[in-house]
Amino acid sequence: MAETTTRVFPAAPAMFLCWLGAASLCSAQTLGDPAEDLSAFGQPESEAPMGPSNALDKEDLEIYLRHLYLWAPELQVEIGDFEPSSVDGLLRTKVWLSYKLQSQERVFYITKDGRHVLDGSAYEIAKNPFQSNLEKITTSGHPGFGTAGAPVVIVAYSDFQCPYCAKEAKVLRTQLMESYPEQVRVYFRDYPLKTHKWAMGAAIAGRCIYRLEPEGFWRYHDWIFDHQKDITPANLKDKVMEFAAAEGLDSLKLGRCIDSRETEKAIQESKKEGASVGVRSTPTLFINGRPLTGAIQWERLKQIVDNEIEYQKVANNAGDDCGCEVTLSTP
Repeated sequence: MAETTTRVFPAAPAMFLCWLGAASLCSAQTLGDPAEDLSAFGQPESEAPMGPSNALDKEDLEIYLRHLYLWAPELQVEIGDFEPSSVDGLLRTKVWLSYKLQSQERVFYITKDGRHVLDGSAYEIAKNPFQSNLEKITTSGHPGFGTAGAPVVIVAYSDFQCPYCAKEAKVLRTQLMESYPEQVRVYFRDYPLKTHKWAMGAAIAGRCIYRLEPEGFWRYHDWIFDHQKDITPANLKDKVMEFAAAEGLDSLKLGRCIDSRETEKAIQESKKEGASVGVRSTPTLFINGRPLTGAIQWERLKQIVDNEIEYQKVANNAGDDCGCEVTLSTP
C-alpha cells in the first residue's frame, strides 16, 4: 500500500468550547455575579469581550476558523501572509495545520475589507484549472518517453522501492503507450520516501545512468521495479553494477557517480518541487496538471486521458513542449 499521511484531526470536545473565546466568563460563573463583586469596591463593570471582527487580523482569523471547524486546541495553526489573488477584490492566504506528525495545508480567500472569509478554490475560466501546478512542475532535463509535443503530459512522482509505484509504472510503460502511441508523453520524477531504506540510493543510481545514457535510464527503471524483492540496502550497488555490465554501460563512470552522490542534489530538488504541488505519497501522477494519488486503475486512467485529449482540442492550454521551432525562409 502506498505510504501516505493521514489528514484527519480530532474535533474539539465540548469542554474546549470555553477555550474558543470565553474561558474567563466560564470560570466567573462559579464565583457568583461579577457585577456585584465589582460594585462592592466601587469599580465600573468591565465591557463585554469583543469577538473576532477582522479577517485580516491573524489572531481574529485563527479564533474564527478554530470555532468554525472545531479545531482542537492541540492543533497547531499557522497563518501565512495575505497576498493578492487571481480574483479582483480578494486576498489569498495559506493556513498550515499540524498535529503531532500529521499536517495539512488549506487556502482561504479574504475580502479586502476583512469582513468575509471564503473557503475553496478560485478558478479563472480562461486558464487551465490546474495552471498553478503546470507552472510549478518542470519536465525539461528529466527522463521522459512517448511523443514529444503530445497534447497530454503525465508526470509521475515515484519511488523505486514502492510496490504500488512498480504496478503503476507497468501500466504507464505498457497499456498507456499501446493505447496512446502519439497522444501522451510521460516524465519520471524522483520522490524517494525516507521510510524506504534503499530508495534514495536507487534514485541516485538512476540519475547517474540517465547522465551516462538517457535511454538507459528506462531500461534501469523497468529492471529495478521488476527486481524490487531481490534488492536490499546492502546489495543495491552490486545489483546496479551487475545491471550496468549486462547493459554495456560504462561501469567505471557509473561507480564514481554513485559513490560521490553527485546526483542527490537533483533528487532533493525534485522532492522539493513535488512537495510544492502537494505530493505527500507515491505514486502521485499529474495529468496535464491534474493530481492523482495512489495506484490508479487503468479504466480510470484511460477515462481521464481521453477527456484531456478532447479538452485540449478546444482549450489548447496544456501538453508537452516539444521544443520545435518553425523558421520561415525569406527571399
